[in-house]
Amino acid sequence: MNIQTLYETDFNSWIQENITLLKQSRFNEIDSENLIEELEGLIRRDKRELESNLLILLAYLLKWQYQEVYRCNEWLCKIIEQRMLVELLLEDMPNLKNYLPTAIENIYSRAAELATVESGTDSFPSICPYTEEQLLDTNFYP
Repeated sequence: MNIQTLYETDFNSWIQENITLLKQSRFNEIDSENLIEELEGLIRRDKRELESNLLILLAYLLKWQYQEVYRCNEWLCKIIEQRMLVELLLEDMPNLKNYLPTAIENIYSRAAELATVESGTDSFPSICPYTEEQLLDTNFYP
């Protein structure tokens, strides 16, 4: 079966076949077009995962800081959980550390919007008030 046809019919077999070809240095037989597309997709997926975790972390930190009266264990657990998930992601993919400042900048306005909807208040800063270090610091609670 043609490797490009395999891509369309049996993705796992397609991956395995490309791995075999790479290990055997048979580079001219690799489905490079689809392989490049899939690798680029992995990069986008990893960035989205980081942004997703940061979105929730930032929203809960904002609520924690600006709604002291409503603080609860659920919020604390969400902050801890999202920090753990970000930490695990950065451990697994250290290259994402370079993307962290951009991810924070890209996602902050959405996190503030989410916190606004959840809290009913619109008193959050227009730019992220937390540093990268603070976001990842397990002892930081604004």
